[in-house]
Amino acid sequence: MEEITARIDDLYAPFGAPGAPGAVVALFQSGEPLIVRCFGLADVARGVPVTPETNFRLASITKQFTAACIRLLEQEGRLSLDEPVGQYLPELGAPGERITIRHLLTHTSGIVAYEDLLSPDHAEQLHDADVLHLVAASPEIHFEPGTDYRYSNTGYALLALIVERASGERFADFLEARIFQPLGMGNTVAYERGRSDVPHRAYGHRRREGRWEMADQSRTSAVLGDGGIYCSAVDYLRWDEALYTDRLLPSSVLEEMWTNNRLPDGTVTEYGHGWRIDERRGERVIHHNGGTIGFANAVRRVPGRHMTLLVLSNRSETSARESADELLDWLLSRPPLAAASGPRGHR
Repeated sequence: MEEITARIDDLYAPFGAPGAPGAVVALFQSGEPLIVRCFGLADVARGVPVTPETNFRLASITKQFTAACIRLLEQEGRLSLDEPVGQYLPELGAPGERITIRHLLTHTSGIVAYEDLLSPDHAEQLHDADVLHLVAASPEIHFEPGTDYRYSNTGYALLALIVERASGERFADFLEARIFQPLGMGNTVAYERGRSDVPHRAYGHRRREGRWEMADQSRTSAVLGDGGIYCSAVDYLRWDEALYTDRLLPSSVLEEMWTNNRLPDGTVTEYGHGWRIDERRGERVIHHNGGTIGFANAVRRVPGRHMTLLVLSNRSETSARESADELLDWLLSRPPLAAASGPRGHR
């Protein structure tokens, strides 16, 4: 373990610089936190250090939770993946009759990016319902649904609304009742300003003119379905381990979520349902990045080794994600790890 800890410390040393926003790097093995290393500050202004309990905005790592909500409702017979989304979102008009829930999950809907529909002077924060209104007013789509792949935050904002309309519950409440509470993720939250709080919160930062400044929220930060969950390394471990069991979803459903989508012309995309799927050094890797103003995150799951690497950082720099891939390649070049009895290397 000492060699792995030293490798992590070398890669993430810049995150521990005095007065700098930081990161947590966690290596899970067989359901246990093998190594957890913490660097830098969760709140630069107040000098609060990052800990394993620090909650970071997950950004697009949220999509795996949104996809799980859809699949939970499918298992209960409350929706079908091949239903047109217009059945739940009639505001979409004609495109809603051609786009299915499966298209949204797999980024094959062709729907326009809501970020591109915002006027430059739009300052107020958007919510998922605002995304629906924006795309309903711009019904053009990039291609016939199901025929191509185009990554879409819009699709996952709409999926959150479908969860609400199919379940009769607010999206944040559904997440809490159906995923967070059952798994013991007590401090994880789909954050809504004025309605919920984030305990042990990390605040996002960016570097400007050689100095770190807070950059925690943008006009798209309040959209939940594509990126609004805050979670810690401690809580993410509980989610990660549940994915190796039938506790939330049957293994057959999970495998479908982790299978690359295939287009009608035979092209295999890089995406399943809320996850990207790739191969490194002969191992299947299920992964996703999360990037937004002030945060850059990465999760890399290697089911064949029952190993997960999680990196959460509260700075906009992509080096946190790039170092995660470098660390993963190094780990996969070594023999499989053995489980430990608890976290090591917290600093």
